[in-house]
Amino acid sequence: MMPTSTSASSSERIVIVGGGAGGLELAAKLGRVHGRERVTLVDSRPFHIWKPSLHEAAAGTLDIHQEGLSYLMLAHMNGFSFAQGRLVSVDRERRLITVDAVADPQGQEVLPRRELGYDTLVLALGSTSNFFNTPGAAEHAVTLDSTENAEQFRLTMLKAMVLVDQAKVRDPSARLDLVIVGGGATGVELAVELVEASHVVSAYGLPNFRAERDLAITLVEGAPRILSALPEKISQAATARLTELGIRVETSCRVAEVGADAVLTADGRQFPARLCMWAAGIQGPALLADLGLPLNKLGQLEVNERLETSDPHVLALGDCCAVPWRDGRSVPARAQAAHQQADYLVKKLAARLRGTPEPVEPYVYHDHGSLVSLGQDAGVGSLMGKLAGRGLFVSGTLARLMYMSLHLMHHKAVLGFSRTASLALARLLMRRTRPRVKLH
Repeated sequence: MMPTSTSASSSERIVIVGGGAGGLELAAKLGRVHGRERVTLVDSRPFHIWKPSLHEAAAGTLDIHQEGLSYLMLAHMNGFSFAQGRLVSVDRERRLITVDAVADPQGQEVLPRRELGYDTLVLALGSTSNFFNTPGAAEHAVTLDSTENAEQFRLTMLKAMVLVDQAKVRDPSARLDLVIVGGGATGVELAVELVEASHVVSAYGLPNFRAERDLAITLVEGAPRILSALPEKISQAATARLTELGIRVETSCRVAEVGADAVLTADGRQFPARLCMWAAGIQGPALLADLGLPLNKLGQLEVNERLETSDPHVLALGDCCAVPWRDGRSVPARAQAAHQQADYLVKKLAARLRGTPEPVEPYVYHDHGSLVSLGQDAGVGSLMGKLAGRGLFVSGTLARLMYMSLHLMHHKAVLGFSRTASLALARLLMRRTRPRVKLH
């Protein structure tokens, strides 16, 4: 649907930096009504990937080049402007942001460095991995902060499997040791996805590689149980699933150092690691420290219950900010929180664009529960919100289908119902002509 212009008396310009789940949905919903002259989205990449699916991209079960949605296409469909480039700096006094130049793979400049003016700036920059100053982690561990990270890990994993397959001829004991640091949703989902993907890859031309014999995955978690932020029943079900797949789970185990070929723990143990994936925590992007705005100990922007920073012209949503919740805690960094915050800001910013009083109601986080993917045909979760308390426990195929529906709901928010339905049907049909894992 093309945007309809409003008879706004305000000349408010909204600039949203970060095209993740929350930032993109906010830009789409505002752009449809208020138009491209009033709403601009800035992102360093040309296409959008739903971040909770990055573990599938890392395993090769999802092709980011086919899954990605072009921001320019989305901007045209939803009536906002798109500016590609990395955010370099924010001049809060002049209300200007600097967007870096964009170069092609050969280094030739395609888009120059630019300045964009704003009346309201919305930061939706997401988060980066927190290594907690662990020696060697930044040098030797791979993260899932971006599509580039996921693709790098996928190619490295595929190459390692080929090398092990070749080495088996000379050394029957050769194997691929992988350590995943962090037993949250990302680490758990990646571990399962890698096992399933490895079985498929070995069937496509690796005659000597057997995933159940030659792939050793160790999941290391510092807390007493994996998925520690979720109800214990979910944790138990996930642990049982990982164990069933042959994944070694080490809890109450703090990583002291990451080496080139091993992960060392604080209690003196050593886990061989040809590959190490770090999924142990998040922090705010380093750029936020240059804004002169209050940050919490994780480097996230501190915002109030209306998602405002100490600068009334700068708002924030998603993982890059800490929103007060209850009992002194912040709203958890989840896609559902970013989705709700985007919906809240749509009403707040629509009032600014119309030049009318803003809603006085604060943002309130509603915990609708958690779902964790445990493979193509399995999952676990709790519904109706119970981070603290009792919820409806779901597992198996039902949980997996509900997990998949979350991705479709996000697509519906930015593509509309008919396009989302067509896209889902097309992907279902195309699966019949493609291998389940990207093999190149």
